[in-house]
Amino acid sequence: MTIASTTHSGTTAVTSVSPLLRENIDNIVLLTLNHPRTRNSLSEEMLAALRRELSEIAAERRAHAVVIAANGPAFSAGHDLKELIAHRADADGGRRYTRQIMESCSAMMLALLRLPQPVIAAVEATATAAGCQLVATCDLAVASTTARFATPGVHIGLFCSTPMVALSRNVARKHAMEMLLTGDVVEAEDAYRMGLVNRVVEPGMARDKALALARKIAAKPPAIVKLGKEAFYRQIETSIAEAYTYATEVMVQNMMADDAAEGIAAFIEKRPPKWGDA
Repeated sequence: MTIASTTHSGTTAVTSVSPLLRENIDNIVLLTLNHPRTRNSLSEEMLAALRRELSEIAAERRAHAVVIAANGPAFSAGHDLKELIAHRADADGGRRYTRQIMESCSAMMLALLRLPQPVIAAVEATATAAGCQLVATCDLAVASTTARFATPGVHIGLFCSTPMVALSRNVARKHAMEMLLTGDVVEAEDAYRMGLVNRVVEPGMARDKALALARKIAAKPPAIVKLGKEAFYRQIETSIAEAYTYATEVMVQNMMADDAAEGIAAFIEKRPPKWGDA
């Protein structure tokens, strides 16, 4: 996406617009997908921009939560198919490039999960294929009644295998399988019922409500939120016995933390706690 501006000489200069915008709102980072022309597809450029921002945010002690929103008529339409098929003429038929994009996308999704700060998707419009995967990968999601979700690859002979990874870890198996096998569009209320999103709000309010939720989380002790997020994803992939063993160690570690001592003291003394830095 580009914008035109007029120089002092009267000629028109074309200025590139970033596919990803960043705004710092107190201790919350708002990332906005900003390539409406491609329906905010997860192109090579968009994936690189997301990975750069996530890497920077991970090291920022002031950032306590992240909201991902989007400009334009879609949250994200997934991978840029035109970008992928442009490499059909490569010697290997585009195999290397396709693998590169899928690995880059997977790395970005994993970076979201491993980010110390909780990430909230604010979805106003359609999120399909890898765009739906992005919503499922975020820790939380707020959707407006105008939001729609789908994994429609099956319609064009391209099963949504990588979106399946996040989707199947967020909704029940039969719901995930139905979405993957039919490619049908899921309305916001059904996405809420299935567990894909946390809440459904009025049109135009997803970003504001997501920021409100982020503020609530950002008010909690950042070090403990970081510990809890990591523990959540580590235990959920283990057996229940292993999960309890691991969670016990996390609780012991947590109990020894300064924030826990402060929080318990504040509770007993009936005063607001004073949290330390992350």
